[in-house]
Amino acid sequence: MPSTTLASLTTLRLGGPAEHVLTISTPADWADAVRTIGQRHEQAPVVLGHGSNVIASDAGHPGTVVVMNTRGITATRVDGTTVDVTVQAGHPLTDLAAWAAAEHLAGIECLAGIPGTTGAAPVQNAGAYGQQISDTLDHLTVWDWEMGSMRTLPAEACRLRHRDSRFKNNPGRWTVLTATFHLTRSPAAPVTYQPLADELGTSIGTRPPVAEVTAAVLANRHRRGLLLDPHGPAARQAGSVFLNPPVTATQATRLSAAGCPTHTDSDGQLRASAGWLLEHIGYRPGYKIADGIRCSDRRTLTLTTHDGATATGFVQALTELSAQVEIATGIALQPEPAMVGAWP
Repeated sequence: MPSTTLASLTTLRLGGPAEHVLTISTPADWADAVRTIGQRHEQAPVVLGHGSNVIASDAGHPGTVVVMNTRGITATRVDGTTVDVTVQAGHPLTDLAAWAAAEHLAGIECLAGIPGTTGAAPVQNAGAYGQQISDTLDHLTVWDWEMGSMRTLPAEACRLRHRDSRFKNNPGRWTVLTATFHLTRSPAAPVTYQPLADELGTSIGTRPPVAEVTAAVLANRHRRGLLLDPHGPAARQAGSVFLNPPVTATQATRLSAAGCPTHTDSDGQLRASAGWLLEHIGYRPGYKIADGIRCSDRRTLTLTTHDGATATGFVQALTELSAQVEIATGIALQPEPAMVGAWP
C-alpha cells in the first residue's frame, strides 16, 4: 500500500512520505493516538491542521504525522454580554469567524479568511487588520509531550506576541486540543486598520456590526489575493512567505520617504512591508523565482508552486530572496512558514 505523502497534507503540495499518519476526527481519538505513538517509542509526532503555513521536507518524516481534524464549537454564557467559546483544534479558523458573526459575537471578526485551523492559530498568534488571537484567547487545552499529560495553559502562559508564541519557539512540546475565547455580544471591536475602514466606508475608531466587518474583511482579502482558493491558479501556496521585518526609527523614516508602508505592531515594534521590499528589488506578481516556483499573479509576497518545484528549492528561494533584500536595504527578512519533516 503506498504511503501518504506530506505533499497531500499541505497546501504547498510539497513533501515526501510520512511513515505513519493518524487522523484525529473526534476528541476521543486522542487517547488512542497517544497510546499508539507511545507504543512506537516516539517522543512527539508532527502535527498538522490544514498544512497551510508549512514547508514539508522532500525526505518526508520517518515517524508519525497527526492530522488534527476535530470539529466543534461549544458556547457558554458568562454574563449578559460575555460568552466563553471553546473550539476543537481542527475547526477551520475562518468557519469560527463566520459562526461568531452569525451569533453577533465580537472579538475575532477580523480573522475571517485566514487559512488554517483554530488550534494552529495560537502558534503564530494569527492576526490581521489590527486584531489577533491574543486579543480574546482565554486558555488552551494541550497535550504536553514532555510531561505525558493533558494541561490547561492560560493565555498569559502562551507568551503570545506579534506572530510569535512559546509554541513556535519550542515546536513539538505541546499539541493544542481545544482553544477557549472570551467573545462579547456587541458591535465589532473599533476599526484600527485604514484599508478596512476604507472597505467599510467608515473611519478609524468606529464599531460597525460584527457581520459587516466580517464581510468587509473577506471582500478586502479577496481583492488583495489573500483568500486561499483550493481550486484556483494560486492554490499551491503557504500565504505570505516572509514576516514584515522589524526596523529602527531611522530605517522607518528612510523607507517611508521611499514609499514603503511602515506600521507599529501590537508589541510596539516598528515594522516595514515585506512585500514592498521584494518589489523594491525588482520582483513583481507572476515573476518566476526558480523552477516550479513563482510569485502569485496577485501579490509578490505569496509564492506559488508548480510542476518541478521541490521543498528544498522553495527554501533555497526564500534564502536567496532574503539575502537579496538584505544586500539592497540592510534589512533581513524572516520566513513565515514552519519547516516540518526530516531536513538535512
